[in-house]
Amino acid sequence: MYENSVNSKRTGLIYAACFLVLAVVYGIGGSRIDYAFASDPLGPRVVPVMLAVILGLLCFFYLRNPGEAEEFPRGATLLRVLAVPLTLVVAVLMLETAGFLLTVFFIVTVIAALFGAPLKFALAGGAVQALLWWFVFSYLLEVYLPKGIVFG
Repeated sequence: MYENSVNSKRTGLIYAACFLVLAVVYGIGGSRIDYAFASDPLGPRVVPVMLAVILGLLCFFYLRNPGEAEEFPRGATLLRVLAVPLTLVVAVLMLETAGFLLTVFFIVTVIAALFGAPLKFALAGGAVQALLWWFVFSYLLEVYLPKGIVFG
């Protein structure tokens, strides 16, 4: 019992440290956002920096008293946990070249497959989500989305 409690607290400390690093990186990235001063009195920096500060404070509280946490994942679960952020990094890298539609299709399809969806459902879900979000951002919100070489 005591061994599990120590491992559980260690796992909590690892998670808190990882999220603290994320908060610092996110805060630095948010503080570097350039904007026209006349566009908004606060500018777009406020929300990411504020979220980074809140996350950082919560991480410090959790580092001080980690409490109980789940055991660190192993085996296939660990591979899935690591595959999700890797998929998102690949998606960010391919966004300009592949375009928004293919990137969203890629993200949804891969993550659905990682969590056990049959391939035909993962592909269908990826296609529906890509078209849905393209319609929402392009037509309803009128946001520029990269088309990529395929659709450009």
